[in-house]
Amino acid sequence: MADREMEIFELQAEVCLALGNPRRLQILNLLKDGEKSVSAMLDTMTINKANMSQHLSILKQKGLVLARREGTAVYYRLASPRISEACSVMRDVLGETLREKERIAKHIRTNAPD
Repeated sequence: MADREMEIFELQAEVCLALGNPRRLQILNLLKDGEKSVSAMLDTMTINKANMSQHLSILKQKGLVLARREGTAVYYRLASPRISEACSVMRDVLGETLREKERIAKHIRTNAPD
């Protein structure tokens, strides 16, 4: 395997680790429609400011979000719209998997002997 390809796999693994938290996925989902201030995100999430800051820091370190300061407010946006697309594709795949599991469970229940 080429060194470049392995480097990309390693970066992908790091990003996947950052995405392995429901709160961070929720933040990315909030940002899919555009830039938001930290306070606006806090208003829509049940999370304290310290935890929000920690999650945003991880997302920023991994290059998933960009930040800018305006006075005392900090605004975040997705580093690329493709981040939202990738999350959406993953949700679609997981939804399909869940629907298939539900279909199998229903089949088992309706065809189980009494």
